[in-house]
Amino acid sequence: MSATADVLPPGFGEPDAEDLRQAGFPPVMPIAISTLVLIVTGGIVVAAQYGRPPKLTIPVILLGLAAVLLLVNAVLVVRIEEFARPVFHRVLGWALLAYVVIAGILEYVFIYDHTPGRELALFSAMLVLFALDVPLMLSYSVARWQPPDAT
Repeated sequence: MSATADVLPPGFGEPDAEDLRQAGFPPVMPIAISTLVLIVTGGIVVAAQYGRPPKLTIPVILLGLAAVLLLVNAVLVVRIEEFARPVFHRVLGWALLAYVVIAGILEYVFIYDHTPGRELALFSAMLVLFALDVPLMLSYSVARWQPPDAT
């Protein structure tokens, strides 16, 4: 037996009640991270074409996929039965406020830099998804560990 095993308390590393309750939860975090990866990748593709007429087909496809994933994720979160909804909504509200401010600042930068219309529309849509996806991740990651009746 290793020295580490002698120091750990009995039952350490075994699933507790919160772990067992989450066994049936949908894969919200992997989907949310995938959404964020698609958004960032779309922005990188557009930014990589700076100084040339941009080809927006791939970024628009990435944006559409990200929107679908975000919608699927929202539906999955709503369908969770044993979930600390008051905690989720409280964290979501404050995180949305923060990320709307962040997205607004970035939108101002795009407008101030005279981003052309098509690119501005694409970046604006990406910012909207960004400002919804990250708060969803934050609020879910907090609420999932709370007891379902937490307020």
